[in-house]
Amino acid sequence: MTSSDTTKAGAAKEPTGGDVLVEVMRRHGIDTAFGVISIHNLPLVEAVARELNFVEMRHEAAVVNAADGYARASGKIGVAITSTGTGAGNAAGSMVEALTAGSRVLHVTGQIESEYLGSCRGVIHEVPKQLQMLDAVSTFAKTITDAKDVEADLEEAIAHILTAPSGPASVEWPSDLQYLARPQDQRPYEFAASAAPVADPGAIAEAAALLAAAKRPLIWVGGGAAGARSELTSLLHRLGAGLLTSNSGRAIVPEDDDLVLGNFGANPGVAPLLEDADLLLAVGTHFRSNETKSYHLTLPETQIQIDVDPAAVGRVYPATVGLIGDAAATLGALAAAVTSVSTEGGWSARVTETRHAVRGELTEFIGGYAEICEGIRSVLPRESVVARDVTIPSSQWGNRLLPFYERETNIFPLGGGIGQGLAMGIGASLARPDVPTVVLAGDGGLAVHLGELASLGGSGAWCVVIVFNDGGYGVLRNMQEANGFDRAGVDLFTPRFDLLAASFGMPYTLVQGAGGFEEQLREAVERRGPALIEVDVTALSPAPGPFTPPVHIPTRKG
Repeated sequence: MTSSDTTKAGAAKEPTGGDVLVEVMRRHGIDTAFGVISIHNLPLVEAVARELNFVEMRHEAAVVNAADGYARASGKIGVAITSTGTGAGNAAGSMVEALTAGSRVLHVTGQIESEYLGSCRGVIHEVPKQLQMLDAVSTFAKTITDAKDVEADLEEAIAHILTAPSGPASVEWPSDLQYLARPQDQRPYEFAASAAPVADPGAIAEAAALLAAAKRPLIWVGGGAAGARSELTSLLHRLGAGLLTSNSGRAIVPEDDDLVLGNFGANPGVAPLLEDADLLLAVGTHFRSNETKSYHLTLPETQIQIDVDPAAVGRVYPATVGLIGDAAATLGALAAAVTSVSTEGGWSARVTETRHAVRGELTEFIGGYAEICEGIRSVLPRESVVARDVTIPSSQWGNRLLPFYERETNIFPLGGGIGQGLAMGIGASLARPDVPTVVLAGDGGLAVHLGELASLGGSGAWCVVIVFNDGGYGVLRNMQEANGFDRAGVDLFTPRFDLLAASFGMPYTLVQGAGGFEEQLREAVERRGPALIEVDVTALSPAPGPFTPPVHIPTRKG
């Protein structure tokens, strides 16, 4: 080593805006960021990699998905670092997923040098309306315009992320201001998350009277009930009600609770309960189309709806009483106000009977998939994440039959975008490094971001990817067949997954036929690192019943 090399190695680094970002992340308990390095984010990546944990992804869409998965599994804010222009555009689709799910993601993207902003002179990576694009896919978006405002702008974005209803925020950061910002030069600021509204006491009393008088009550919860586990569980058992959930509301109450019907609201086996119920308490749910038969599912006329967003109350189904407030606080106030209950004897037993019946029917219908569903649950700890892409195993049984015990372990693309599950699983596995994570993906969805297998291999994360190979888009094949369409665009050229795994230095196993899945999964998990299991769907035994998604196909009249 020369003397000049020694001088360079020993010299103290001049702080940059990356060090400001690190300080903000530390203040909020965030130790990991996901990103793709670029000429427009070098100072940010350098500081995070030096001081914290920077996880290299291969595509900006996957960067945001990984940050999203990390946020959902950890309860912290997920940080995504991307480049400007095309890089930010690549990230936009995954920001739509974070926005749909209300995920706490901070997207920090580069921008061209500040002196050229708005000049439209063709600076490399220039997008004149990048901020408008970011605003469309975020709850908050801002451009940093002064090196002394960096900390304040980041904290303002985080305050919006943490304000209910939560969601992602984007900050675009000109590259020159990344180099020029200094921690010691930052201006004072005052930003904090806004407090949630408090439900009206009169409305609480009215709702409590309805609950006390109900003879056959049901509760339906969505993701907006997250954080209200104890309050919800207490009220559920006090009423002896049945608990229906959206996919996003699963496992707020653990799904081995006998009163949890789960994500079976549209299942024909639950229809008699819905028909006989005399009250529905809805908490933090959108009543999404795919969970309500495109809004044609018949629900009890008497409804109490709790939501932090006033616009959500009565938007889909009329609310007899609307309560605007935080789910935990409002449920707690309701429980205190309900001094007696009138639930019919036998109603709770009927709920439990229905719970077992719909699960048993689905288990029988999915044939050879049942062994896989049961094997996953047998091998994994309760705290393990199962991240699911949009694929038949996820949509048919993973979204309802596979039990979850913490909401944070149920990770899936709420917006329905294919190909996002792998990166979400990578983020989740790094958020929960002490337990294994499993990703469920189809061969078509996995191909969308095959490069992220390299990201997984490089991270060394304890994550097992299970790819269900049916040679294409099985869900859409079924839709075409069920609706009399020609078969087109669904049969894909599929890679050799054994060779693909070998190229990434990843252990590989092929599952064909019955009887071996649980042992193969256990062996993969015991390696405590990345692994790939391929399931030959054509060899499942017994053959599963077909899955056709609940998508409305209009027909002509007259």
